Amino acid sequence: MKIGLIGTGRIGAFHARTLQSVPGVRDLLVADADSARAAALADALGVRAAASIPEMYAQGLDGVVIAAATSAHAALIHQALDAGVPVFCEKPVALDVPGTVGVVERAEAGSVPVQIGFQRRFDAGYRAAREALRSGELGWLHTLRACTSDRTPPPAGYIPTSGGLFRDCSIHDFDILRWLTGREVVSVYAQGANRGASFFADGDDVDTCAALLRFDDDTLATVTATRYNGAGHDVRLEVCGSEGARFVGLDDRAPLPSAERELSWRRAADPYATFMERFHDAYVTELGVFIEVAAGRRPSPCTPAEALEALYVAESCERSRRTGAPVAVADVRGTAGPAAPGAGAAAGA
Repeated sequence: MKIGLIGTGRIGAFHARTLQSVPGVRDLLVADADSARAAALADALGVRAAASIPEMYAQGLDGVVIAAATSAHAALIHQALDAGVPVFCEKPVALDVPGTVGVVERAEAGSVPVQIGFQRRFDAGYRAAREALRSGELGWLHTLRACTSDRTPPPAGYIPTSGGLFRDCSIHDFDILRWLTGREVVSVYAQGANRGASFFADGDDVDTCAALLRFDDDTLATVTATRYNGAGHDVRLEVCGSEGARFVGLDDRAPLPSAERELSWRRAADPYATFMERFHDAYVTELGVFIEVAAGRRPSPCTPAEALEALYVAESCERSRRTGAPVAVADVRGTAGPAAPGAGAAAGA
């Protein structure tokens, strides 16, 4: 298959290297608004760089991977659909709800598959926790505790276009909680704080946040995130039920030094530094699945409609942070029109 990749920054370069090893990919073309950067990556990997995105499509693609700036995602998805090319796009679909709804409506109206990049769905730990919960092994679910903690903050220039901590970072937790439980979030109460660099506040964002979520079956979840976790990149989930529990993310590289003297050995020698290290295997699996989707051998495991549902939760948290009051997700969904079809929480591989 001939695959195009748009965006050759950090995550784009990572995806390009991954695609080279995915079975079925025989030809890879890369493109970027910065043509020199695309050419440099192409030279490093021994692949071809297209001078422009239209030129790339003119060569007849079987699928395209979008890893460009967030602000360009929606337009690039529409462009791929115009070309009739199956598309994988890193989250988020768009910077706001209206832009995301537009992509959902367009994708639902056609037959070209679109897969959104929520890689945690392909992580072995999250999949095992989902299986244990869905099998009944854990009994009835009462509490979920999710955290996403970056070791170091992103560059200052990234913040104004990121969408904010809830939409950029915690949205992964919102998606995985819906996917794992098969339930919908009905209300949120969220807070945010700035203890680090001033550029977060300057960009109307926060560097640390916490949210309390209530699901439609009265299960409670806490979701926390920070840009400053000096111990290492830390992504975990606690799934607690009446008969048992599962803890995702407790491997040998989890940055969890114990305060108990007798457990002083519990200090990772090589803690994760980035999300790409933490979810390397999940990213590889995810792109392998996309090749299957592009070949028509399976449906998209994460549609734009599902990404929209996670965005509704993120938008609700952002509204709660700003107002200091609980927010019903239905109120945020109502401002964007009817719920997108095919957005059930139980969907997806």
